[in-house]
Amino acid sequence: MTESGRLKATLIGLSAVLMWATLGLFGAGSGNVPPFLLNALCFGISGSLAFVWLAVSGKLGQLRQPLKVWAFGTVGLFGFHFFYFTAIRNAPPVEANLINYTWPLLIVVFSAFLPGEHLRFHHVVGTLLGLAGAVLLITGGEGLNFSGGSALGYGAAVASSLFWSSYSVLSRRLGKVPTEAVAGFCLMTALLSALCHVALEDTVWPEGSLEWASVAALALFPVGLAFFTWDVGVKRGDIQVLGAAAYSAPLLSTLLLIAFGFGALTLSVAIACVAITLGAVIAAKDMLFKKRNGKAT
Repeated sequence: MTESGRLKATLIGLSAVLMWATLGLFGAGSGNVPPFLLNALCFGISGSLAFVWLAVSGKLGQLRQPLKVWAFGTVGLFGFHFFYFTAIRNAPPVEANLINYTWPLLIVVFSAFLPGEHLRFHHVVGTLLGLAGAVLLITGGEGLNFSGGSALGYGAAVASSLFWSSYSVLSRRLGKVPTEAVAGFCLMTALLSALCHVALEDTVWPEGSLEWASVAALALFPVGLAFFTWDVGVKRGDIQVLGAAAYSAPLLSTLLLIAFGFGALTLSVAIACVAITLGAVIAAKDMLFKKRNGKAT
């Protein structure tokens, strides 16, 4: 792939991070809908819209993939959400979120094993800065309390991090699988989420137009289009840059919540902003700063 094509794919992948930043805002607007039902609604809507688009554009044949591809995509999307929801139900949310948010770091580390990829010092430094910013952002500068009775939740948080980082990196090995196939993964994830809802949750539907609009917004962007653009990014873009930049999602999410009156701008948020931004720039050094001969500085 040409350098310009790699840059374009990276930018497309970064749009997923921007969309994931709206999860907190739209999630807050969706009311008291339980997580598996919300997951089923969002993936059901996004998968159905994608299916209709494929039918209209004559691309339904892209869904004809080997069973192993269907298993990989479904397990990746559903597995991450299943273990994440299990984590926040069985462990303190701050600590569970912090463990889960090691997935960008794991993407950068695991990418070293991909053909043609090279993990460099500035990738590690940038990602660790991002992680430090995320820690400060999630904890608010306060201490952590890893309670002994939350082993199930902590284990699930580790599993969710491993699932998403592994899915993202291994997607590179399935580069010939078209991004359109993600529509099928979304529909299967919706089905499995609905089954989990029936087995584990009480049904609470969205109330009023605002809550339904928030569900629709979730389905269209962070729990819809974002998975398609992320697929493009991890398959054809700079995966180390995407991993480091992913730490901007919780930061941007926090800033959006503050902007809409759901939080306050604090010193810890400001410091986290600097750390995450600096980390992303350092990790993207090769992409942002080049010599005239086209080689990275």
